[in-house]
Amino acid sequence: MSESIHPEVRIGHAHLRVVDLRRATDFYHDVLGFDITLYGPDTGLDAASLSAGGYHHHIGLNTWDSAGGTPPPPGHTGLYHIAILYPDRRELAKAVKRVLDHGHIFTGGQDDNLSESVYLSDPDGNGLELTYDRPRERWTDEQGKPIFEMPKKLNPEDLLEELGSD
Repeated sequence: MSESIHPEVRIGHAHLRVVDLRRATDFYHDVLGFDITLYGPDTGLDAASLSAGGYHHHIGLNTWDSAGGTPPPPGHTGLYHIAILYPDRRELAKAVKRVLDHGHIFTGGQDDNLSESVYLSDPDGNGLELTYDRPRERWTDEQGKPIFEMPKKLNPEDLLEELGSD
């Protein structure tokens, strides 16, 4: 039996191939609110880095092998989605509002007891899950194992109730 991975290991960032670097950078900056930490064309590099909270980068974008390309067709292997984890339901609601205010649509949403999540695609067809985890004690059993439930549909606009009259 192999040894388990250290419990503090995390996935650090997602690096995505995109068709148009400016368009993709604008989406992750203007629509989702990430800060631009590097915009490559200003430095001769066809890549950009974006982050939250001063981290070097959570999202990497490049056109190295994809300028002028197309997304993979349905039914092919590749990225299903990346999850962007918000600290609480209110911050997720603010993200939903931002996306809707920029005219983007969600492809769905779900509540699976562990978290509430909404789904959309970026301009290059990369799947995104915007999510928050409920407090751990609410979704684990006595041994600390997750209690998965059959997901229930969640209308992304229902999250806007969290914002009240903001």
